[in-house]
Order: sequence, then structure tokens, then C-alpha cells
Amino acid sequence: MAYIKEIFESIQGEGLYIGEKQIFVRFCSCNLNCAYCDTDFKTDKKEFLVDELFYEIKKYTANQISFTGGEPLADVQFIKSFLLKYKNDLNKKIHLETNGTMPLRLKEIIDLVDVVSMDIKIKSSTFEENKFDINDEFLKVAGKKAFIKVVFDNNIKDEEINEICALAKKHSSPLVIQPKSPISKDIPFLKIYNKFFEKYQNTRLIPQIHPFLGVD
Repeated sequence: MAYIKEIFESIQGEGLYIGEKQIFVRFCSCNLNCAYCDTDFKTDKKEFLVDELFYEIKKYTANQISFTGGEPLADVQFIKSFLLKYKNDLNKKIHLETNGTMPLRLKEIIDLVDVVSMDIKIKSSTFEENKFDINDEFLKVAGKKAFIKVVFDNNIKDEEINEICALAKKHSSPLVIQPKSPISKDIPFLKIYNKFFEKYQNTRLIPQIHPFLGVD
């Protein structure tokens, strides 16, 4: 059993797969408490069993499933049971959106997922302590399935940029930097992007597109 906030079909609004139709499964559990988190995970949640989730997902047509949250790896046993039982029947590409702080749990399902979107939660925008060493261990497990995403604002530190680029370069991971929503005109987007690009050229500046399109 797992607590799930919502299951819905929409387009992916962030990262490398932006614009692609996906089925989103938003888990309620999380091991962090980021300052910019905009979802209330304490209300309107529902208990799901593995079989119930399967029949709910079957209602949708997208050929990709995104496990998101919260932090889906907090419910890794549920996800593992679900994928072992139903991945072949569903025949859908499995995306995992994660904060990259649970490498041991990732090991349990890395062979069952296709794409890992690792969102590095930096202190300057989340007020959570930076966990670059743990992110490093996580990327070792994720391998070529991973890309890195970082939400930033004008408080981002040069030291954070250096650490993020070093991680991305070490693991040859594509890097997406995303301005915090709602987007402030005070953020020097190109200046910050250029700081990343000077250190790691496989970097993309991509805002969240849902606010522009008016979709979930």
C-alpha cells in the first residue's frame, strides 16, 4: 500500500522530456522539506494497492509513466512490486522523478526504470542542506539513465554551480537548470546559465512550461 496524491495524464513540463505526454503518479511521502514545494501532501490523498494502481493507469493512453512526488523512492517497495508485476503488461516507458538522496533504494528498482530525473535540491533555493556526496552515489547507481535537474533563483552560489557541474561532468549526465516558479524578472538567467555553460557545456536552460500553457 502507498499513499498517492493524484494520478493524471498531462504533458511533461520539466526537464529533457518536456512536452511529451505522460501519466503522472504523485506519491505523498518525502524525506525532505523544500521551501518551494507547492503541493499539500497531507490532504486529499488516497491509499492504493498495487492492483488498484494498475487498473487506474490503464484508463490513460500515454505510453510513459512518471513516478513523482513527494519522493517516490520513499515508497520503493510498492513501486518495485508494481513494476515486477505489471511493467510488461503495461509496455510503457518508466520515468522516475527523484531528489537523488536515496541511492540504496534506487538500486532496488534501477533495472525496472528507463529514465531517472534527479533533481538536486540546492540550499540556496530549498533551504535544505546540500547533499552533493549523496547525489554522487546516486548517480553512480543511475548511470546513463539519469539526467540532472536543478531549480535555481538569484540566490544560487558559485560554489553550488561548481559542485553541480563537477557532478554532471563526472557522470556525463545532461544538465537542466530551471528557474524557480513563479519566474522573477530579477533572476539574471543568461548570466547564471553562462556560469554553468563555462564549466559544463551539456547544460540546458529550460523553464517549467505548465504556467505558460495553463495545464497541470
